Amino acid sequence: MRNLRIVAFVLVACALFLGGCRTAPIQNIELAPIATPNETHLTMKQVKNAIIRGGYDRGWQMSDVAPGHLVATLNIRSHQAIVDITYTPENYSINYKDSTNLKHKGNVIHSNYNAWIKNLANSINLELSRLN
Repeated sequence: MRNLRIVAFVLVACALFLGGCRTAPIQNIELAPIATPNETHLTMKQVKNAIIRGGYDRGWQMSDVAPGHLVATLNIRSHQAIVDITYTPENYSINYKDSTNLKHKGNVIHSNYNAWIKNLANSINLELSRLN
């Protein structure tokens, strides 16, 4: 009976340890190119509006900080992610700014964060493609 308790304790401890390993290195998006066919050029306003629409599609709240700079906030249950988005007519970047309840420590964060950033970039790219 005692051995069974020890085995059960070890299994529970392993499950708790492995369940807490859902962190990964923060993946920023640096200078993602804005591709346009026929070498047409988008304006700063067009790029900004596409980024805002792409963010709203994924539940991000966008704040206009300065020309070429937005701050985006995503709230999911008790979790919050905040990113800086900088942009020009040629490219954009999404960089980690702050978070709440996402196990952020140094350059590591909950793996869901990276999925949210990837989804945000995909939505932005979709909106940018609609401008062409």
